[in-house]
Amino acid sequence: MAEDERVLIGVPVLTQPDDVSCGPTSLTQVLAHHGEPRSFAEIEAHVERNPDGGTLGVHLGRAALELGYAVTLYSCNLRVLDPTWAPLSRRELSAKLEARADTVRDGRLAHVARAYVDFLDDGGEVEFDDFDRDLLLRLLRQRQPVIAGLSATYLYGTPREDPMTNQPDDIGGEPAGHFVVIDGYHDRGDRFEVLDPYPHNPFATGNRYQVGARRLLNAILLGDVTYDGVLVVVRPRGIR
Repeated sequence: MAEDERVLIGVPVLTQPDDVSCGPTSLTQVLAHHGEPRSFAEIEAHVERNPDGGTLGVHLGRAALELGYAVTLYSCNLRVLDPTWAPLSRRELSAKLEARADTVRDGRLAHVARAYVDFLDDGGEVEFDDFDRDLLLRLLRQRQPVIAGLSATYLYGTPREDPMTNQPDDIGGEPAGHFVVIDGYHDRGDRFEVLDPYPHNPFATGNRYQVGARRLLNAILLGDVTYDGVLVVVRPRGIR
């Protein structure tokens, strides 16, 4: 078998304790892989939550920075970031995000833009790489597990949900966001290994399954609908 046909990193498996803690659970899994001794409760306390109880990739990134890790966000969130900002310096990008927050009328969007400013101020990195299979393969070949903020509605092929009750509602509901950990790949990236903290996912009786590259990438891109569409890469400081 060729060296790059299959990679499995072996991130510890955890199950989220409720319907809205997929993000902190995914972060806890990745930090445990890096040897972090703190418990879920200790890590979760650092994660900012949305009004519905969920969170965003940028909030996971800020929590990891607070805990002493280096963090890179790969974002395709066009609500917050403009593609023409890719060449900007950290200071220039922060200024653009501040201006975006001051200009938009959507209060939630302004809050997210300011969270990106705080993330940059705290030492986080934002990258604008194309979201494709090669990006995931490059990160996973470096033995870097990837937290993905994506559309659960698309990934699972399930109905939209009432955002306050999380109950299915295909008529009045909204697309649901979710976080999973990408733990490796098979067949040179035709399929990816996913650790899903949600115990009732439709793909497996447990938390680990494989999903096709196209479906996974589309789900990540559609995460933009729920203010994510992001990859969160957390490393111990000093490791690139």
